[in-house]
Amino acid sequence: MKFIEFEWKGRRIRGAVSRGAGADRSSMWFSVDGEVWKVDDERARGRRSGSAKSHAADPSLITAPMPGKIIKVMQVPGAVVAAGDVVVVMEAMKMEYTLKAQAAGLIEEVTCTVGEQVVLGAALVRLKL
Repeated sequence: MKFIEFEWKGRRIRGAVSRGAGADRSSMWFSVDGEVWKVDDERARGRRSGSAKSHAADPSLITAPMPGKIIKVMQVPGAVVAAGDVVVVMEAMKMEYTLKAQAAGLIEEVTCTVGEQVVLGAALVRLKL
């Protein structure tokens, strides 16, 4: 993971950048102000044959964007969430990252617990869309 710092519209921005691991090597993860984004290199995706669909492309699955520790689980199974609702908060590299629902739905399963160490790509919450 590399840390970045830049100025934008007169504001100092700090964040982190990390390349995916293993079969996800063509992806880049960006974190700024606790928000996390995954960017896929579409050119590399075309070169891979038989690769599985990325969990990040599945709006019904919330996965760990990097290795870290779960510090808050904001929703429970059966809860209704809207797109953008915070579902899990994790800590990595002394920074907090809020993981949000990408689509509206019902929390079907929560597979993480507070205090748990998770690896990159670990499934944390499944939504029923």
